Amino acid sequence: MSRFKFSVGPWNVHEGADAFGPAVRNSIPLEEKIKKFAEIGISAVQFHDDDAVPDINNLTVEQIKAEARKVKALLDKYGLAAEFVAPRLWMDPHTTDGGYTSNSSEDYEFAMWRSFRSIDIARELGCNNIVLWLAREGTLCAESKNPVEKTRKLIESINAMLEYDKNIRVLIEPKPNEPIDRSFCPTVGHVMAISATTIDPGRVGAVVESAHAVLAGLDPALEMAFALAFGKLGSVHLNDQNGARYDQDKSFGAENIRSAFNQIKVLCDNNYGSHGEYVGLDVKVMRTQKADDCYRHIINSIKMVERLEAKVEKYDNEYAAKLISERNYEALEGYVLELLMS
Repeated sequence: MSRFKFSVGPWNVHEGADAFGPAVRNSIPLEEKIKKFAEIGISAVQFHDDDAVPDINNLTVEQIKAEARKVKALLDKYGLAAEFVAPRLWMDPHTTDGGYTSNSSEDYEFAMWRSFRSIDIARELGCNNIVLWLAREGTLCAESKNPVEKTRKLIESINAMLEYDKNIRVLIEPKPNEPIDRSFCPTVGHVMAISATTIDPGRVGAVVESAHAVLAGLDPALEMAFALAFGKLGSVHLNDQNGARYDQDKSFGAENIRSAFNQIKVLCDNNYGSHGEYVGLDVKVMRTQKADDCYRHIINSIKMVERLEAKVEKYDNEYAAKLISERNYEALEGYVLELLMS
């Protein structure tokens, strides 16, 4: 049994379409997903704004709130919470060139409208976390945007969200690339700098995704540690990644068990979750998976977290401290590998 509470998003169980091929499975209704999430041990659901309220662009503010209340009733029915709401700006024609950093004032206003509606939805769902995955907040053409001006515009946008609702927290999920070439906020270090410049730094933190750190050439555990050191690790998205390829969202631990161990170790060692934080699983089901077993990747990821927690509990801190004092790092590395292989 894990010490952590887990969350997933409806998109984690998808139809299998990707940039290179069409869907291979039928869509599953939201209620069926939520019911299954509860059955396999999930505690909370992650939402994009249009996961909770489809066709959001064509609804009034009151209609949006009413639709969100229907989703809250579904969550209550199955005993789940909402972890966060994220404006899905990257999928809209208005934001092909970014939202908060768009060169179009009209598109910028649309991005802010969706952000405020995400806050409205979060209120109705009973959560206060707004996650910003800044998917297109950067450049496709290096000279197309003034990076100083656009970084300031991003901070201005976050400030407007903080002012709109004094209870929300804005959690930025950094990623270095894809779908853009160059992100204006590619790493946790950038998130910390942006946070410090906002009107309320205590309400701006980070979501660390394992695969995004790998894509930046960084160690996911150290990215988590950096955010923890500042008290700003609002959530994690555990998954795995086979090198600097497209964002793969593989099951946690599928590629690098030692890296996965160190991610769980840094979370356990620093009592992550004690303030209500969730362990999010941003894992995608393979296109080859049959529809009747399309939650297997989530189940596998939970099992991996639990098994690595057990390894952390068995970790001999006294012996490790002795080796560290002797600078016998070869012995320490051998001990870790033996622990993981045993």
